[in-house]
Amino acid sequence: MDDHYLAAPDRYQRQPYRPAGHHGLRLPSIGLGLWHNFGEGSDPARVKAMVHQAFDLGITHFDLANNYGPPPGSAETTFGGLLKNSLAPYRDELIIASKAGYVMWDGPYGDGGSAKYLFASLHQSLRRLGLDYVDIFYHHRPDPRTPLEETCQALALMVRQGKALYIGLSNYPAALAAKAAARLAELGTPCLVNQLKYSLFQREIEAQTLPVCREQGVGVVAFSPLAGGLLSDRYLAGIPADSRAASASPFLQPDQITQDKLARIRALHALARQRGQALSQLALQWVLRDPIVSCALIGASSPQQIVSAVDALTLPALEDDLQHKILEIMN
Repeated sequence: MDDHYLAAPDRYQRQPYRPAGHHGLRLPSIGLGLWHNFGEGSDPARVKAMVHQAFDLGITHFDLANNYGPPPGSAETTFGGLLKNSLAPYRDELIIASKAGYVMWDGPYGDGGSAKYLFASLHQSLRRLGLDYVDIFYHHRPDPRTPLEETCQALALMVRQGKALYIGLSNYPAALAAKAAARLAELGTPCLVNQLKYSLFQREIEAQTLPVCREQGVGVVAFSPLAGGLLSDRYLAGIPADSRAASASPFLQPDQITQDKLARIRALHALARQRGQALSQLALQWVLRDPIVSCALIGASSPQQIVSAVDALTLPALEDDLQHKILEIMN
């Protein structure tokens, strides 16, 4: 065990914790997503510095999935190494999530929503993480080939077996999310959170999905709140050579960065500058303005990006007039 890391004593004064729907669990306003920069080729020193910085700032929620890497599984292995060493004394202070739903291995049982796949994937994730249970286990996406009843029964059984404390859904559209949440509640395992892509550039969930979550007492975990980095200062002058878009990342393609989007980004940047803050901070405040959002998951490539995100929580709230100006830019 690494005896050199001692978590900051004031970590729980660094950010507010928000309820996850109608449940007792509270999540940090900002969580850390490990979907990139934590794979096999990542610099171990930088990974450790980012995770330690996150926890020192009150980020207790670390979001993983079976296929995060690259290669798939390696992000869980990386985080499992930290759990075995420097984070070992703090396990009971952490909310660790994993997921299954995308292709993980060859053959008919390595993808989807069947009980066979979900349990096999969960067991593999627990081995990689070195844990007896995860705090949240998500079905990562709907599977039209598997009856929803089978998926819900499998998720509920995981909780009854103590392999997951809470169940979440991810990328479920409003009607299907409502049906799944209702069935999970009947099975005695209410859905804790629905993890959804949500940002100023991705607002489709506002019309139907957010109202369903409010009605059913399900919290929302927002991923990609900075639109893959678009809602930051990095793209004000176009596509930087070292950016995610320039590297043909599956999360952000060059053809997604249109002149219209760049104009909106620059207008939002000007509003942020008037408030003396970064565009990324404005974008995070906007996502978190709705109390149904329990947590905004950020990605990071440096500890300083995590500091900046958490600092956004100390800034004045977005006034109604400013929200109106933001929506005028985006509509």
